[in-house]
Amino acid sequence: MRPVLTIEDLSIALPAGADRPHAVSGMSMTIGEGEILCVVGESGSGKSMTANALMGLLPPGVTVAGGRAVFDGRDVLALPETQRRALRGRQIAMIFQEPMTALNPLMRIGEQISEVFAAHGMYGPTERERRTLALVTEVGLPDPAKIMRAYPFQLSGGQRQRAMIAMALALEPELLIADEPTTALDVTTQAQILDLILDLRRRRGMGVMFITHDFGVVAEIADKVIVMEKGIAVEQGSAAEVLDTPQHPYTSRLLDAIPTGRLPEARSLEPAPVLELKGLRKVYRTGGGLFRPPREVRAVDDVSLTIGRGEVLGLVGESGSGKSTLGRTVVRLVTPDAGQVLVGGTDLAALSEEELRKSRGKVQMVFQDPYASLNPRHRILRALTAGPVAMGRPRAAAEAKARELLEIVGLGPEAAERFPHEFSGGQRQRIGIARALAMEPELIVADEAVSALDVSIQAQVLDLLRDLRARLGLSILFITHDLRVAAQLCDRIAVMQTGRLVEMGAVHDIFLAPRDPYTRALLAAVPGADWAAENRMAGNAEGARP
Repeated sequence: MRPVLTIEDLSIALPAGADRPHAVSGMSMTIGEGEILCVVGESGSGKSMTANALMGLLPPGVTVAGGRAVFDGRDVLALPETQRRALRGRQIAMIFQEPMTALNPLMRIGEQISEVFAAHGMYGPTERERRTLALVTEVGLPDPAKIMRAYPFQLSGGQRQRAMIAMALALEPELLIADEPTTALDVTTQAQILDLILDLRRRRGMGVMFITHDFGVVAEIADKVIVMEKGIAVEQGSAAEVLDTPQHPYTSRLLDAIPTGRLPEARSLEPAPVLELKGLRKVYRTGGGLFRPPREVRAVDDVSLTIGRGEVLGLVGESGSGKSTLGRTVVRLVTPDAGQVLVGGTDLAALSEEELRKSRGKVQMVFQDPYASLNPRHRILRALTAGPVAMGRPRAAAEAKARELLEIVGLGPEAAERFPHEFSGGQRQRIGIARALAMEPELIVADEAVSALDVSIQAQVLDLLRDLRARLGLSILFITHDLRVAAQLCDRIAVMQTGRLVEMGAVHDIFLAPRDPYTRALLAAVPGADWAAENRMAGNAEGARP
């Protein structure tokens, strides 16, 4: 197999004062033509730094300290910027993790793809438009002509990622670098993107460097795997070797941290409901004009459910299923059009703004991105005490409670004096949980609270939520697109599709005997499900039934 890229002894230096001298140290690897190499490791392991070094996108103060990266007979690390700019896109292309931040919000999708040709001085306007339409069609976007006229905010997460892939493929590169391109996508969209990359690899013969922390994805697409820990490649081999017979303890720890789907024993729950939703509806209306009726989207369509004291109810479904809208309706960030949201017998949906302000403490939310939900200019102590103080709690009592909560979530009271940027993603999520608990709520709504975390940090946060449920009798509405995660934490699972509940039941029933075809499709779309079933879920059928 002809090598597309050969990296030899790559080292990337971090600026003075960093937690270690090198982001990457002494890394070597090869990607062959038509080969998919998965680079796996936790946040901070050096995965993305390696990719950014190849693309010439290292942040200020971070430099290549040694080594070579040979592509097409040239060391791309030693090229002047003009030559590297010509290489980017034309021969080496990259897909970023978050397409919404990588795409220009003010440009239509077709214009952004066409701009790739223009930047390299290729073709005239008519030919650019023709090739753009062909690319949009190739990556499987619906109604390509309409998609080309759309802005990024008008597309779903999966559609935006497909548009990014179309841009990356525009100049038919020999090497595609994909940096966590499916992390925030639901399982069916993730499966579609992985199938698309496999198909493009087969048809175009591209080499692919696929960066991920999801071993299910590795099992689905990888030919070879490199495992990185703190900048060092601790293990390399074929996908089968690394997944089935790992040699390094760090690899074994990562594999052990994967949500296995092994179902917990059913727990007895208090019958008294903490939350009751009755006939909840929310309709969004957009567009419309003199000759066009407005478009209606039934985000939440006649949903009724209950959550008992100390129960964790998992709410699963694809993007656009209405999960997050329902969660935001429960905490009254969104006002429903009809129905009741009963918390402790009080209908939050019927409260005035003044009444709602007094009842805010009953239900609190933990968001997907804790960094975006924390004020970067405020110390953690202020973040944890602002709500209780606003509700009338004495400041001294609120500060004492905040330090106690930081101890409970495993950070320690000294964390109170630090700023959000001084914490890792997993630590910030613990702070988000502590902030929610500071209001002493009856219910927490956790909206994709672990989806962006790597597997070992994810396991720690799930352990924390289990502990809080046991110690505090906490009730949780746990919104997720990852069914494996739901199986680890939840007592029951509710499945949403296009605004409606299509199935709800005990975790064991949903996983072992799903009734609805949509639920079965979600379970079948979990990446690496076959590998997990063979290697990591042994004993489910015998030992996990209630």
